[in-house]
Amino acid sequence: MDGAEQGRPIAVEAGALGARPLRYFDFVMAAFVAIMLLSNVLGAGKVAVIDLPGIGLWPFGAGILFFPLGYVIGDVLTEVYGYARARRCIWVGTVALLFMALMSWVVVALPPAESWGGQAAYEQVFGQVPRIVFASITAFWAGEFANSYVLARMKVWTQGRYLWTRTIGSTVVGQGVDSLIFYPLAFWGAAEWTHALVFKVLITQWILKVSWEALLTPVTYVVVGFLKRREGVDIFDEDTNFTPFRTRL
Repeated sequence: MDGAEQGRPIAVEAGALGARPLRYFDFVMAAFVAIMLLSNVLGAGKVAVIDLPGIGLWPFGAGILFFPLGYVIGDVLTEVYGYARARRCIWVGTVALLFMALMSWVVVALPPAESWGGQAAYEQVFGQVPRIVFASITAFWAGEFANSYVLARMKVWTQGRYLWTRTIGSTVVGQGVDSLIFYPLAFWGAAEWTHALVFKVLITQWILKVSWEALLTPVTYVVVGFLKRREGVDIFDEDTNFTPFRTRL
C-alpha cells in the first residue's frame, strides 16, 4: 500500500506533477488574491500608533493587521503546491492589483452627482497617488517571489523537514524585500513623512510581519498538513526553473 492509500502524501518532484489538477489549489489562490487586494485597500497608506510600555507611542502601518496573512498563504502555496503554482498565483495577484488600481482611478475620476456628498472621503480612501500604487505593486511582486524562492529552496535543502525554519526564514527575506522597496518608494520625501519616520515604520513593519509569521506557525502547520493529506502529494522543486517571468506549470 503506497503513502497516498495510507493517508500520507507522496513526495513528488514538481516537474513530474506537471499540470495535474489539485483539488484545493483554486481555493487557496482565491484566498491569497483576496487578502492581497483587501490589505492594499484598507491599510497601505495609514500610519497607526500603539502605546508600548516603557517606550510610548510607536507608529506602524495599519496594513500589518492583515497583509502578513498573504505571506502565510504564500508559504502554504509554495510548500503544498510548489513554486510554479505559487508563481502563477503571484502573477494573478499582480494583475488583480493593477486592475484594482485602474478601477480606483476611473471611479474616483468620475464626476459625482450633486446630491452625493462623499466624494472627498472617497478620494481620500481610494484616490491613492500613482507613487504609492507603483510602490505597493512592485514591493508585492518582488517580496512574494523572494519569499516563494527561499521557501522552495529551503524545502529541498532540509529534505522537507523543519517546516518552521522555511516559513520564518522565507518571511524574513520576503517581508524584508517588500518593506525595503515599499516604504522608500512610497513615502521618501513625502509630506509628513520624515526620513526617520520612513525608517522607523519600515523596521517596525518588518519585525511585526516576521513576528506574525512566527506566531501563526502552528496554524500554518495545521493547514499545510491538511492540504498535503487531501492532495496526496508533497511537492519538491528540485529541478524547477525559478525565473519569475513565466506562468506555465
